[in-house]
Amino acid sequence: MSTRTIHTRVPLAARLRPQSIEDYIGQEHVLGAGGVVRTMLDAGNLDSMIMTGPPGVGKTTLAQLLAQTQNAHFEILSAVNAGVKDIRQVLEAARTREQATVVFVDEIHRFNKSQQDAFLPAIEEGVVTFLGATTENPGFYVNNALQSRVHLVFLQLLTIDNLKVLLERALRDDEFVASRQLNIPAESAEYLCEAANGDARRLLNMVEALAKSAKPQEEITVAVLKKRISHLIRFDQKGDEYYECISAFHKSLRGSDPDAALYWMVRMLESGCDPASIFRRMFCVASEDVGNADPRALQICNDAAAAYERLGSPEGELCLAQAVTYLAVAPKSNAVCLALKAARSLVKSTPAFPVPNHLCNAPTRADQQKGKGIGYQYPHDYEDAHVQGVNYFPDALRGTRLYEPVERGLEKQIAAKLRRLRDEDY
Repeated sequence: MSTRTIHTRVPLAARLRPQSIEDYIGQEHVLGAGGVVRTMLDAGNLDSMIMTGPPGVGKTTLAQLLAQTQNAHFEILSAVNAGVKDIRQVLEAARTREQATVVFVDEIHRFNKSQQDAFLPAIEEGVVTFLGATTENPGFYVNNALQSRVHLVFLQLLTIDNLKVLLERALRDDEFVASRQLNIPAESAEYLCEAANGDARRLLNMVEALAKSAKPQEEITVAVLKKRISHLIRFDQKGDEYYECISAFHKSLRGSDPDAALYWMVRMLESGCDPASIFRRMFCVASEDVGNADPRALQICNDAAAAYERLGSPEGELCLAQAVTYLAVAPKSNAVCLALKAARSLVKSTPAFPVPNHLCNAPTRADQQKGKGIGYQYPHDYEDAHVQGVNYFPDALRGTRLYEPVERGLEKQIAAKLRRLRDEDY
């Protein structure tokens, strides 16, 4: 990629915001032929919608450009600081305005139900075209009444090709003058676009950071990039990206794929994910998916977490990787998980039966007179520390089975022992 002059006095992301829908980069699935938004534009009729997608994919920009195509008055509300009073003022002004009004609400997921409901009459009556934007799953954060009145438009991460176009635009920007000459070879451009992870704003922030730190005519190699922009490669631990990656990590462990599990582990670590979040999920896997098929898994996870706390990164990541691969290849059983669910269901669906007398203690004379403790047989007085036929449930639940070990790993032996203790065929 050729050498360009870059000046950083003005925020690059704002300066490169497209001025027309034709200059907009990405989201071909909604703006291309047959896409939901393109169909609206071709018909000359913009419907209310909520755009959801990761940060930096162009939600706000698209809203502004859509309003522009309608020659509409454009109102912006931020759900961070706007209240019901602000909403009402905007909607009342729209009712008296001859020009069509497009209201854009950024971070709509931050509005509570009453704030979201305030828009419903104006949307139904066609007083405004409502455009919302959120980085969260609207199914969790947008109430059903509002969802039923708008289109849900799902924006995607920008592709590497999309980001390369944006990078070229940044390096051609005329306001970048006399500050630094950025010499970005093709492999460095590729790395930049990959590191942006589909986020246009992140890419432009990295370019600006390079412009501030680069020496005149310095070649920006991949090694230079790793040193200077690693702090800009972020990971949102409360957003969809975190939950999707941690879900893929969990499912890889459950599916006994150590290679995929390591990939998701490293991807989260490289993106700045707190290792404690990864360990928490591993503890869950150790009990939920490995269970008593290999009880050592829980201890190995605990040991790895303790070792990581002492060593930190990067040495502690070896301990993390060791535990990850162990969990992945360990025999699997969800019998403990199913038993816990069954026990909860049983407790919720049955009365609080009295504890049988033989399972009660009798610390007082009154307890003894009630017969508590009578008939209890101490297992250690018997062969194999087990008394055949004793019921430890309330009488009404005699014979209930909650824990059913699988025929894998150590649980195969546990299953055989339980069959013997239960006097079942084995």
